[in-house]
Amino acid sequence: MGTDLVAYAEVLARETGQQLSDPAKLIAPMVQRFIATDRGFVRARRSLSDKG
Repeated sequence: MGTDLVAYAEVLARETGQQLSDPAKLIAPMVQRFIATDRGFVRARRSLSDKG
């Protein structure tokens, strides 16, 4: 597992006061958030649904 992901989990744990036992569990929510906030993807997806 990447050291950046471990560091990210440590910072997040400090900020939230919650211990995260497995930093890999952050990956899915991070990808979901990235997809939800990727404007280019949102536009392209909307364009595809408008055509279908």
